[in-house]
Amino acid sequence: MIMGLRLELWVVLFIFNGILDVILCDQQGFLSLSCGGNTTYVDSLNITWISDDEYINVGRTLTTSYVDNTSSMNTSVRYFPDARARNCYKLPVQNISSSVLVRAKFVYQNYDKLKRAPAFILSLGRAMTAAINLSKADPWTEEFIWPVSKDYVPFCLYHIPDGGNPVISSLELRPLPQGAYNSGLVGPRKNILRKCYRINCGYTNGSIRYPLDRYDRVWDADVDFSPSHLSVPLYTKVGLNVPSMSEVPPLAVLQTARLLERRNFLSYDLPLDEVGNYYIVLYFAGIVPVYSRFNILANGEIIQSNYTVNSRNSSVYYFTMKQVKGLNITFQNISFYPLVNSIEVFEIVDIPPETSSTTVSALEVIQQYTGLDLGWEEDPCFPKPWNHITCDGNLVTSIELSGINLRSISPAFGDLLDLRALDLHNTSLAGKIQNLEGLLHIEQLNLSFNDLTSFGTDLESLVNLQLLDLKNNSLQGTVPDKLGALKKLRLLNLENNKLRGPLPHSLKKENLVLRISGNLCLSFSTSGCNSSGEAPIEAPQFTVIPERKHRGHSHIAIILEEEAEIRNWNAARVFSYKEIKKATHNFKDVIGQGSFGSVYPGKLPDGKMVAVKVRSDKTQLGADSFVNEVHLLSQIRHQNLVSLEGFCHESKQQILVYEYLPGGSLADSLYGSNSKKFTLNWVRRLKIGIDAAKGLHYLHNGSEPRIIHRDIKCSNILLDEQMNAKVADFGLSKQLSEAEATHVTTTVKGTTGYLDPEYYSTLQLTEKSDIYSFGVVLLELICGREPFTRGSGNPDSFNLVLWAKPFLQAGMFEVVDDNLARDYDMESMRKAATIASRCVERDASIRPTMGEVLQELKEAYSLQLAYLASNGQAD
Repeated sequence: MIMGLRLELWVVLFIFNGILDVILCDQQGFLSLSCGGNTTYVDSLNITWISDDEYINVGRTLTTSYVDNTSSMNTSVRYFPDARARNCYKLPVQNISSSVLVRAKFVYQNYDKLKRAPAFILSLGRAMTAAINLSKADPWTEEFIWPVSKDYVPFCLYHIPDGGNPVISSLELRPLPQGAYNSGLVGPRKNILRKCYRINCGYTNGSIRYPLDRYDRVWDADVDFSPSHLSVPLYTKVGLNVPSMSEVPPLAVLQTARLLERRNFLSYDLPLDEVGNYYIVLYFAGIVPVYSRFNILANGEIIQSNYTVNSRNSSVYYFTMKQVKGLNITFQNISFYPLVNSIEVFEIVDIPPETSSTTVSALEVIQQYTGLDLGWEEDPCFPKPWNHITCDGNLVTSIELSGINLRSISPAFGDLLDLRALDLHNTSLAGKIQNLEGLLHIEQLNLSFNDLTSFGTDLESLVNLQLLDLKNNSLQGTVPDKLGALKKLRLLNLENNKLRGPLPHSLKKENLVLRISGNLCLSFSTSGCNSSGEAPIEAPQFTVIPERKHRGHSHIAIILEEEAEIRNWNAARVFSYKEIKKATHNFKDVIGQGSFGSVYPGKLPDGKMVAVKVRSDKTQLGADSFVNEVHLLSQIRHQNLVSLEGFCHESKQQILVYEYLPGGSLADSLYGSNSKKFTLNWVRRLKIGIDAAKGLHYLHNGSEPRIIHRDIKCSNILLDEQMNAKVADFGLSKQLSEAEATHVTTTVKGTTGYLDPEYYSTLQLTEKSDIYSFGVVLLELICGREPFTRGSGNPDSFNLVLWAKPFLQAGMFEVVDDNLARDYDMESMRKAATIASRCVERDASIRPTMGEVLQELKEAYSLQLAYLASNGQAD
């Protein structure tokens, strides 16, 4: 019997072209960079290392050295302290027509003596490829196979907030054989392969690489991959007939195998970092004098039956697995026992599509036109959008260049055909508005605070324009009648110009907000101007279409009519102002401040604690809001909505009395004084999210009429003593009749950081606006970070949605709140992260309903409870 024995078979060598000369091969195409190093040296493998100085394109980097604990050698590192810079290498591949292997080593080793290992993001070409966290592994190595598509490989490191400085120790580039790692993938490869495993099956005495592998792949020892070690390692010096294999594995790898000895199965368990798509390459060689036949299974399913390995021949088998989070590869015996010589597993990282060459050229011209280095290089949208630019996929949809001295609008702007928003306010523009006629999809155009003197004719062609801001310019003459022909226009701001004459009646429409104050003489009147140059008194300035119309009555009249009905609302108690003063100790303590006014704690004669909200705005609109608030809240009763206890509506006093919740707001628990007392664990955060979702689901679907909250945020989610959550503050709520179920047109209200971008740009309020705001709240629960934070670094990092969403969508949980300390179930977190990301989609139509959000959160909550139970933990 030969099973289990170390074989020493000698037969004639049948060698594929080039296999024999592996030990004689040169290093043509090799690039080995010692990052931060300043000398050239040759290592023990006879590989030449050089400094990386000529390959790094950032202006400010620092280098240092550390003692490598594995070799006790003094080694260099380069680190990147400037969070605003593009920390990129350009690795030349001019003479390579296939794929290249890119390998990077990241080392911290406490080189800065701060004991704070950094975390950062890595990109290759247009794709974000990996999240590096040196607190989990130090050193950390990443290896990729990149399909050559240009003359160099862009390799970049990106800061993440509070992640510390990215650091790198070495960077290697190795050409691969023509066509390597393309088989088994559909069509020409449009993706990067990220190495997960490369196992030299049956070999346990360390890894092998160059010169045994002429392409310097590292083949790791076969240790701890076989769950029950039912197979045996097999070594041989047998010669092999190697057919044309594009990967050209080294002979040393093919001469070792893991071979089944007594059972029917040979298995490898291969954990994976995250759910994704994977590409697997299996190598087989007939190093025993029999013909083995077996089935190949992946995660329990047969993917290839009756696979045959012939004696002294070798073969390779490729396959892909989609959306898996773990991998088990099993070889099921049919005859003469299965064996496997090597296994490679790669994560498939899709390469995003390129931005059109027309757009790229236009942006390059605009950058030259500014006379500034805006940092615009490579692709505008991937792996991260350029500064001042917003993308939707590979389409540049928004540009903001405020404060840059442009002087005039370059014709290149007209080539940005996918642009939806253009902000050129305060850019020293002068003369007429021009070179914009090609922007047929533009929806928002801000040319305010310039010195423009003429409308020009281009605006008439912008048929999708919704917001046009021209305030604080020097526009003269009359307003063009054709502006009224822009059917989608919702806001036209002409304030503080030099316009005069009658306004076109085409602009006098109900769905258009028109602002014209600060002009010489501008109105819908045809009676001309008085001697002072002002419009006549009977033609007042027309500044805004009111949100509600009260034909024949003033707000005061309506309020007086409705006040008589208030006392018939049995749900709420009527308080006198004297009672309110006594309950609050003459408004002694303030516990909150909102859009309605200040909030005070109060104690009623029966000992019940209440929260007293005093209206600070005494305008007629405020009185109207007060009536709406009382009428609305008096009809609503739900366990997850803060209930109205009563009100006071005496002379010039508008006061609401709510139930008191001693736990404060969710914002207090995440960021305020309560956060210092205890940390909300993941299961509590999910429970709070579920409670709030229940309250909002009731507003959207359970109340009559349906209600849009309009100001969902952490400070409007309150907690009782058992940490149950209730949604508060309906001061900005909007009732929906059946006719209004699709949208409500109104002025923008809400809180910065939580505002639905679609609502902000279109003024179309829907329930999906609440969904977006609630998605921001979920991101806060996940990340432990406020929605908008000023600081240094990429402006995208200031905005929680722009910062966290790409990580969470990619299943990268580096942005999860450090206070959660990994004490959460990964699937629970993934489910919550997915629904949060869906909530904050820019396109409101693809956001989920609150019912769907609630269901996903409940499932995440159940998974976390099961996780805690399995680990013997309490809630």
